[in-house]
Amino acid sequence: MIIGTIFMITACSKEDDVAPDFEEKNLAPLSIEFDNIVGDRTFSINNTGSLYTNSNGEKFSISMLQYFISNIKVSTADGITYTVNQDSSYFLINGADRASRFTRVRVPEGDYTKLTFTLGVDSLRSTMPVDKRTGVLDPALGGGGHDGGGMYWGWNSGYIFFKFEGNSSVISNDTSGDPTGKKQFKYHIGGFGGYSAPTINNIKTITVDLTNAGIARVRKDRQSNIHLFVDIMKVFDGTNRISIARNPNVMFSEFSVNIAANLTEMFKHDHTEN
Repeated sequence: MIIGTIFMITACSKEDDVAPDFEEKNLAPLSIEFDNIVGDRTFSINNTGSLYTNSNGEKFSISMLQYFISNIKVSTADGITYTVNQDSSYFLINGADRASRFTRVRVPEGDYTKLTFTLGVDSLRSTMPVDKRTGVLDPALGGGGHDGGGMYWGWNSGYIFFKFEGNSSVISNDTSGDPTGKKQFKYHIGGFGGYSAPTINNIKTITVDLTNAGIARVRKDRQSNIHLFVDIMKVFDGTNRISIARNPNVMFSEFSVNIAANLTEMFKHDHTEN
């Protein structure tokens, strides 16, 4: 009878053990969902029929949204942290492609209370040889960074971390910089500190506390999903209030640090699906 009791306790203990095992063979699936919204509204590309309005009263539509998520880490309540293999930890979220909102990684089985990631591309990866920057980091992907769909400027300035474009009637034609006459705004935010000369550094590290809306219970037999809302309205309505009319084009300039600071406020944990 005593032997049977001991067996039951041991079996239950093993089943409920959630301490991460950092051996690579014990990795399990985890996804992080970056679900774009605009204030209290659904995110939509080319929303010309139903414009968004920021806190300055400026109405606008969105024509492009792309941003890099990288260097994903998860932490337990007692401070154990696992860093996802860096080669598998770079993702490009594209507002025009709903499927891209899911970033899928593998981490040890365990219960995680914090999620940490980088908004941008770190300086080490930005200065690696091109053959080490493949997939979404391929500098040739999508064309030029300034005017095309690409997300890369050059060796010293690096990647565009956050590319956000749209149209607004508050922009005067002579400042839009668009020969077609469209009243476009363009926010291309990047800068990792410089390769051959010092530059601005807009890399941001985001840490999300999962305890209030559901920790991630990662197991091999299922895929946990951490659902984050990404509020694009914070570009304008964060700590720094940004006017489209006064700042229709922000690229590689000192003013970009104001928008970069706002970007850290975009991410809110909605819930976790286990």
